[in-house]
Amino acid sequence: MNLNLKQLEAFVWVSDLGSFRKAATRLNTTQPNISARIAALESLLKVTLMERDAGSVRLTSKGEELLIYARNVLRSTESLIEAADREVLYEGVLKLGVTEMIVHTWLRHFLKVLKEKFPNIDVELTVDISVNIEKELADRSIDLAFQNEPFRHQTTGNIDLGTFPVVWVASPTLNLHKLSKVAIKDLCNHPILTHARHTQLFQMVESHFAEHREYSPRLVPSSNLSASIHMAIDGLGIAILPAAMVANELASGELIKLEYHWAPESLHFLARYNAGRASGVVSSAAALASEVANVYTEGFSNKLSIK
Repeated sequence: MNLNLKQLEAFVWVSDLGSFRKAATRLNTTQPNISARIAALESLLKVTLMERDAGSVRLTSKGEELLIYARNVLRSTESLIEAADREVLYEGVLKLGVTEMIVHTWLRHFLKVLKEKFPNIDVELTVDISVNIEKELADRSIDLAFQNEPFRHQTTGNIDLGTFPVVWVASPTLNLHKLSKVAIKDLCNHPILTHARHTQLFQMVESHFAEHREYSPRLVPSSNLSASIHMAIDGLGIAILPAAMVANELASGELIKLEYHWAPESLHFLARYNAGRASGVVSSAAALASEVANVYTEGFSNKLSIK
């Protein structure tokens, strides 16, 4: 028997992505190689698995039937590797999408732990706002997303990554920390630095100020929260950011937390993936992320309680 896992892998990815070209990119090979693997599989099984027409791919009825078995074979192979405790046998690329908040907190430790468990898996990282990451997850441009709610589309794989509070911060040079309570008029005297327009954080801030039409805040959205932090340190505005992102700046005194009566709801993060199609590496990575995030959150909460 000349049947091999690469043929089944090509069959599954072409079926999922609907494209030989996309499958080739995903498997880090060439389109002719993917075509050869599919052709060899069809020849061996003496069936037509898919119809090709003007660049599109459509599974035959027999292809739909056999796709289920192909997935089961690949999953069984992964189970065999896990049972033997031989994660080193996993090879390939994990396409991971994360928000900037994750980058600034526990991503580095997660990548280190993941490499220790799967030394031959490479991570292709995308950093973007949550709404864009969700789109990439839906079209399978990425395998796994670490992102915050809300979501427009549901996924079958969801693992909790914790909740992160949001705070108002400013440079001590603005002297706002000397006020026992910061009023809305005090905020509106400065540019308000916040996340990009299509994010949950921006929308909550915008809605809050819409309730006070007598004031005209200058909202300055940015897709790069690091830039907002730097601008706030330089006294160029008041920032509304996840507390975890500015923990070091608050500890050093570069930024001061402001006592304002309202703050956006805490941001709830999840590891999201397609459980029905994802490989064992993806589900294991999501579980590892939850462990790392929990350790980080516990440590960060302890720091806050000490202060």
